[in-house]
Amino acid sequence: MLTQFIQAAMHRATYELLKDQSFYGEIPGFAGVYANAPTLEACRDQLQEVLEGWIVLGLRLGHTMADPGRYPA
Repeated sequence: MLTQFIQAAMHRATYELLKDQSFYGEIPGFAGVYANAPTLEACRDQLQEVLEGWIVLGLRLGHTMADPGRYPA
């Protein structure tokens, strides 16, 4: 279930090539879940790590995890 949540959220991620040639990624609807890295692959990896931390923190705070498709885009 957790893996499916992460995969669904990562499929919503958007990426942008910045002027300095680094990549910025974020997941719409997941406040504070963003990453910046020199390559797209590194940005994806970093974004997933940030998402996992966001999930752990949310669970520690007692938040429930809804279907990622239900989070506003």
